[in-house]
Amino acid sequence: MPGNDAEWRSRLTPEQYAVLREKGTEPPFSGRLLHNKERGMYVCAACGAELFSSDTKFDSGTGWPSFFQPVRPDAIGEEHDEGYGMRRTEVHCRRCGGHLGHVFEDLPDGRRAAGKRYCINSCALDFKNGE
Repeated sequence: MPGNDAEWRSRLTPEQYAVLREKGTEPPFSGRLLHNKERGMYVCAACGAELFSSDTKFDSGTGWPSFFQPVRPDAIGEEHDEGYGMRRTEVHCRRCGGHLGHVFEDLPDGRRAAGKRYCINSCALDFKNGE
């Protein structure tokens, strides 16, 4: 796994670097995995760690791939985020620390999900077919 900034920049695309290393966000409804309906595993685009199963993916209508739980509780780390004048919980890959997106307690229409709503940037993920 890369250790310094130059190694991360050489391994990731500019968009991936902006999201995974600089805590950026891709534009809503732009991600390549948003409408993916295949069965398989979503892994960290930076280090390959397994993060979310396709069995937990759902259409939240938010514009980002959404999941109601990670593949294992220890796959994801969380930290408080008050950027952009909002109170949110950031989620990151526990293995490499790459920023993935945010987790919310409620769905956009106010309903409580079976778990939580993990809104994840497509460019922070790779997809492996089959489970």
